[in-house]
Amino acid sequence: MIHYFGKKITGFISEWGNISYLGLQVIKCITTGKRYIARTISQMTLLGINSLPITVITSMFVSMAFTLQIVREFLRFGAGEMIGGVVAIGVWRELAPLLTAVVVAGRVGAAISAELGTMKVTEQVEALEAMSQNPIEYLVVPRMLACAIMMPLLVGIADIVGFFSGFIVAFASGRVNPYGYFISADRMLYPVDIYGGLIKGFFFGIAIVLISSFMGLNASAGAKGVGDMTTRAVVVSLIAVFVLNYLLSVVIF
Repeated sequence: MIHYFGKKITGFISEWGNISYLGLQVIKCITTGKRYIARTISQMTLLGINSLPITVITSMFVSMAFTLQIVREFLRFGAGEMIGGVVAIGVWRELAPLLTAVVVAGRVGAAISAELGTMKVTEQVEALEAMSQNPIEYLVVPRMLACAIMMPLLVGIADIVGFFSGFIVAFASGRVNPYGYFISADRMLYPVDIYGGLIKGFFFGIAIVLISSFMGLNASAGAKGVGDMTTRAVVVSLIAVFVLNYLLSVVIF
């Protein structure tokens, strides 16, 4: 038992060390001054814009469900004038960044891991190296830049959609003053709540791309190996997002 847990702990530390080293290599490639504009724009479309519909739908319905519970409980205690502020804080601080990261980890993380894993097992990565191309510079850096740019934008859209979806539910209840909803949000929501969620999205995007790229580039031969690494990429990315969410909440708020 001791040997088993020791092996697991050693493997965990080694894996996260390798992921951190990949991050350092990406930073080194970015600071060389080379231009990645064309490939980055292409990845922004694939990873960011194509994720917009599912992000909007997820933010809308989760925020509506959250507001529904808030309206019922707050009205029971006679605190209806605080509903808008509580919904705004909940959406901007936690719900929108976290839900967007979960959606991106499931969609984008799996896509990156599967694509790079397929390239790895079909020896396309080795072909890049044979042509004197750095695989990290060619494959990972554009995806990193694209996700770092698009994640805060997706979070911002999820913020707006979630807040106004909450307003629809509160107004539909017939017991919440629509003006009071916005006034309480204006009084209770501070700038740190807004840009704090955007900062979370930035770091979530970096973590998802790093983990997914590492898993894809270390996929073993065969379809099973690619599938295993794709699943592992999503699971590890989600765990990293939840841990980062707590740590960033402590630091920012």
